[in-house]
Order: sequence, then structure tokens, then C-alpha cells
Amino acid sequence: MKIIVTGASGHLGANLVRRLLDDGQSVRVLLREGSNNTAVEGLDVERVYGDLRDFTGMKAAVRGCDRIYHCAAKVSTLDGDPLLKREIYDCNVLGTLHILQAALEAGVSKVVVSGSFSAVGHNPEKPSDETVPFYPFSPHLPYGFTKTFVEHECLKAFANGLNVVVAVSCAIIGPHDYKPSRMGRTLLDFANGKLLAYVPGGFEFVAARDIVEGHILAMSKGRPGQKYIFSSQFLTVDELMDIFEEVTGRDRPSIRIPGPIMSGIAEVADFVLPRFFPNVPRRFTSGAVRILRMHRRADISKAKNELGYQPTSIKASIQSAYDDFLRRGLIASK
Repeated sequence: MKIIVTGASGHLGANLVRRLLDDGQSVRVLLREGSNNTAVEGLDVERVYGDLRDFTGMKAAVRGCDRIYHCAAKVSTLDGDPLLKREIYDCNVLGTLHILQAALEAGVSKVVVSGSFSAVGHNPEKPSDETVPFYPFSPHLPYGFTKTFVEHECLKAFANGLNVVVAVSCAIIGPHDYKPSRMGRTLLDFANGKLLAYVPGGFEFVAARDIVEGHILAMSKGRPGQKYIFSSQFLTVDELMDIFEEVTGRDRPSIRIPGPIMSGIAEVADFVLPRFFPNVPRRFTSGAVRILRMHRRADISKAKNELGYQPTSIKASIQSAYDDFLRRGLIASK
């Protein structure tokens, strides 16, 4: 039976579709008209077009499919205005609800939904695992809230009889990043000498091939109604800069802004920009700086013990991302 992948034009989806094709699977991809769908150009896939917010369209999209990988999401690092918040909510929460309802009606055998580490609670005493609840009274971006609600919709669907599993992703880096992603833009800026400063901190990163493997394992072995966290390695920003230097042959930015100073700058920007330029992209929001300063770590024991997940090299994934950007002419010669 055919597999459908939503979000096939995104970073995760592009890598997942290629893995499924390599495994000999028959793949249908859900795309949006007018979006940048370069990621699936030249691939032997069935293309259907639709909007996650349209339930009727989602029923048509999943018809005839036996399994679903729901990777599509509206990713944003902005607080945004009410219209942007509504868009993030509708795409992520209502979109997931529609996919899950359509799966139930169509008799789909299993659904894997892409989750986010931003929807996992923080335990300052030890790495966070799947049992740590999301604390809603800390500052969070709308995206983080919606990914928490996405998990809630998955549990509701599971209660209604759907075999659904959540595959939780950390910050992805790797090839086939066509839009590109936040991490991809950071690597591109570094490689092109446009990254002028950085902020110390740390976070969990996952190689593109690892998060794809995590989704495959979640589909084949994941227990219904469960979620599994997938990461490759925790890196401090300084360690990330070390790898970027080695991979690109460029020096890191000379300006290293201390976390407390950057937090102050970001808080001022968070006050001013939403009021006058609410939808202008920003590299550092106060929430992003806060997360870096928290040094959040992930416990991936559940994925290892239940699914047999084994992470690979994050450095190799960064090298693959760089090589792919270079091949596509996105990195200028030095």
C-alpha cells in the first residue's frame, strides 16, 4: 500500500521521502500550491496538492494510503500578531486534527506525527525524557504551544482507536534543506561570511538521517499512543562553531555576545518589533536565547531501548549539509 508524506518539501520531509524511495516504497506527497516544492523535483512520487486546514481535501489526500508520515508544520520563531498566531495554530493543530480524523475514516493502519523537543518539559536536574510535562507558564513561542497541542490531538485520536506515534525531533541539520531551515540558514551565513556574531549556549541537535531513521523505527516498532525523542548529540554553540570552522574552512565570528547581554537586547527587540514589525524574521528572540542558555538536554533511552535507535555523527551530517549547499551553488567561493 502507498505511504503519504505531508511536509515533503520541508527539510525532514525531503530526507524522509528519499529514504522511503530508497527502501522501495510507493510514496505520495502532499504539497501546497504556490509553495517552494523544489525538494521533490525529479523524484518518482505521486503528487497531490492541498491545505491541511481543509478537512475535505485531507480526506481526499489520504484515500488509498495505508500509512501516513505527518511532517508538515508551520515553523516560526516569532510571537507574531494575531493573524500569524492564528495561522500557526490552524496549520499545526487543526491541520494535525484533520490528518488524524481523515486517517481514522480511511482506516489507515498507522500514523507517525513529527513532534518537537520544544513541546517536551525541561528538567534542570537531568536530561528531559518523554515523561517530563510541558510547563505552560514559562515564556514559550506560539510554535511551542501548538506542538504541545499537536501531541494532545494525537492522544485523542489514539483514544478513538488510531494507531498513532509521535516522533520528537530536536534541531535538524543535514542535506536536502531546500527552503532552507533555521539551522541551514545559520550554516549558510557562516559559510558565506555573513554570520557576524553568535551567542554562547547549548542545545540538542539531530542529524537529518537520524531523525528519518527515528521516523522509520517509530512506524515499524513504535507503540501506539507513545512518543519517542530523537537526538544525535548535545552541542554547545562554541562546539558547533568548532565544527563549522572545520567543515567550511572559515573562522567563526569574532563577536561572542554574552548570554545576559543578548537576553537584554532580545527583550528590547521583543517589545519593539512585535508592535511595529510583528512578522519580521529575527535570528534571536528572547525565547531562543533563553533556550540556548538553558542547555536543554535530551534523554533518548526510550528510543534506544524500545526501537533500537542508534544516533550517528552530527559532524558528518553538518559536512553533508555543507556539501549539498555547495553543490547547489548557495555557498560563495572564498
